[in-house]
Amino acid sequence: MANISTRFFGLDLKSPVIAASSSMTGHAEQVVKLAEAGAGAIVLKSIFEEEIFSELQEELALRTGLNSDPEYLDYFDYVIKEDTLRKYLHLISDVKAKTTVPIVASINCVSSSEWTLFARKIEEAGADALELNMFVTPSDVTKTSETGESFYLEAIQKVLQVVKIPVTVKISHYFSNLAGMVKKMSETGIAGITIFNRFYNPDIDIQSETVVVSDVLSTQHDYLLPLKWTGILSGQIKIDLSATSGIHSAETAIKFLLSGASSVQVASVIYHEGPSAITRMNQGISDWMDQKGYKTIADFKGSLSHSASSAQAWERTQFMKYFGEKTF
Repeated sequence: MANISTRFFGLDLKSPVIAASSSMTGHAEQVVKLAEAGAGAIVLKSIFEEEIFSELQEELALRTGLNSDPEYLDYFDYVIKEDTLRKYLHLISDVKAKTTVPIVASINCVSSSEWTLFARKIEEAGADALELNMFVTPSDVTKTSETGESFYLEAIQKVLQVVKIPVTVKISHYFSNLAGMVKKMSETGIAGITIFNRFYNPDIDIQSETVVVSDVLSTQHDYLLPLKWTGILSGQIKIDLSATSGIHSAETAIKFLLSGASSVQVASVIYHEGPSAITRMNQGISDWMDQKGYKTIADFKGSLSHSASSAQAWERTQFMKYFGEKTF
């Protein structure tokens, strides 16, 4: 029988299928069910700096005059942060007491000032690892690409200075030189990189002429972009890669392992099917490995990566070949 254990977050995992950060991982009862279904690790719902700021603004709106009083502003900022952190730290300690599956905390900050505060307390609460869910929208025309890149590198260094647990980074593909930036991050001392963040992009309703929210959950076809970059990046950097978005089946998970990923993170398929989706994917990976005669994931991981196979297969030649030969 195939051994589907792997390594990510700087941790040994019994499965390459990880429950990604989502509302499904924000309650202890649900986390326990995901662990029982066979998740290799569980990334808890992210604690968002924006949510704390939003709560602060709501509190200020209820209390007239506080905007002009910095002492009250600081007080409510402190209280709201402490309450949000207290609930999150309780979730960590609660799930750690109920399961032996590695528990990974996730923090999402838009400014560098809160990373170290959140990280230190999360480690103290007993998290096995920490995922920094990092994204700064590159929409400000007054800022350079170097400014955004510096934010990532500085935030990573600040966190690594205050915690001892493994730290990984979840990133977007919005970099002027994605491969170069991933290499820089891989050399900071982090334990892994997850590609890519899933964004809830806006759409337009032409009848009401308003901006609306597009589909939140991924589809089974959304995996191609992270698959391409997993194949390109694996073998060129010395840390583990994980991938997410559009991974709804064992077949897709296997594609990522072949391209060089150490694990995959799933969320949308859990919304569709429940925790049993993880069990199904684990079984599918194991069955495929038995069929192929692979004993461990290491036997085939990365065998179809950019560095292990034809580099052109991962780049533009496919596009050129298709349209170059198409006739009508």
